Amino acid sequence: MNTAPEEIVVVGAGIIGICVAANLAEAGERVILYDRTGICEETSSGNAAALAFSDPLPLAHKGMLRKLPGWLMDPLGPLAIPPAYLPQLAPWLFRFLKAGNPKLFEAGLNAQAALMRLAESEWAGLAGRAGTAGMISSNGAIDLFESEAEFRGSLPGWDAREKLGIPFEHVAGSRLAELQPGLSPRFTHGTFQPTWKQVADPKLFGQAIWAYAEQQGARFERATIQALEPGGNGTTIRFKDGTTRLARRVVVAAGAWSHQLAAGLGDRIPLETERGYNTTLPPGAFDLKRQLTFVGHGFVVSPLTTGVRIGGAVELAGLKRPPNYARSKAMLEKARQFLPGLKTEGGREWMGYRPSLPDSLPVISPAKRPGIFYAFGHGHLGLTQAAATGRLIRDLLLAQTLPIDLQPFVANRF
Repeated sequence: MNTAPEEIVVVGAGIIGICVAANLAEAGERVILYDRTGICEETSSGNAAALAFSDPLPLAHKGMLRKLPGWLMDPLGPLAIPPAYLPQLAPWLFRFLKAGNPKLFEAGLNAQAALMRLAESEWAGLAGRAGTAGMISSNGAIDLFESEAEFRGSLPGWDAREKLGIPFEHVAGSRLAELQPGLSPRFTHGTFQPTWKQVADPKLFGQAIWAYAEQQGARFERATIQALEPGGNGTTIRFKDGTTRLARRVVVAAGAWSHQLAAGLGDRIPLETERGYNTTLPPGAFDLKRQLTFVGHGFVVSPLTTGVRIGGAVELAGLKRPPNYARSKAMLEKARQFLPGLKTEGGREWMGYRPSLPDSLPVISPAKRPGIFYAFGHGHLGLTQAAATGRLIRDLLLAQTLPIDLQPFVANRF
């Protein structure tokens, strides 16, 4: 084992770990990033590419509780839970239902909104410094509704956004057709979010941010970490190959696997895995002007420089079950109906693991054991909130003044 402590170790090379490393390296810290595969190779590579700053509503408050029974009846619908996994999921699901309590709404909404405001400013800064601002577009996004009743069911959420000063525009008819030509006429209403942003391709964008972090002195090493063991001189890192290293400080940003390392440190964090599916079609599959969300069906269509990505939905099924690509095929078939001119040939299917906590807020906080910090559990918003998380973790490690209150994000809140 190395007896001299290593630099700050970041566990996980997804977009959260990348932004943590970039912020620390900018501050002059020696940083090494470990991941079992590579830079932005897993869940962060296949997301919808959105910087969803205008979407602060906790998942339990998005009308999901009302729709839940109907969705669960459809194994290929917006939300699926394999029956055999339900006993294991039950404690998390109980907490999720509890998070939908109206009394908790304002606290969760305000915490998420504060993190979103910070995320927007931090991404503007980091992307500018990294030279990646040209990889971000500002075309907005549209939520689409198939009836007056479905549209009216969404209004409480828009009212909450309005109170936070988030701009939006309810649209229909010619205005909706102007914002996105070629939509099926089944969509009668839409809501345009002008401040929604999109990255060109999430994998390429994350790797470009990492290239900047490397310029600042951060290093990467491919390795699988099995355990963290805090001690008087730092934290011993145990790798799968049997080797160990000593780190001064450690940041756990391993996405859906983070709670396993946290459990070994005495922190029981109820993280669950939302398995998301998508199909990426070749460039030119459809003239998509901006991201579209098919609200009643729980999936989105995203314009990337590398193609058209169709995906989303939620499968609460843990880390071990094999992928069920019938889910991505079902979304692709729906997209063909919703966008009649869509060319569905030549697509590439994918499945990733979103790390989700019951209250839809991430963990950004010190661990129970000294010298270890957590940055995980962002659910659908990892890319959106990554730059803010990197800034907050840097400030925590360097004992600097924090720009927002982190109490809603502490590890022991459960």
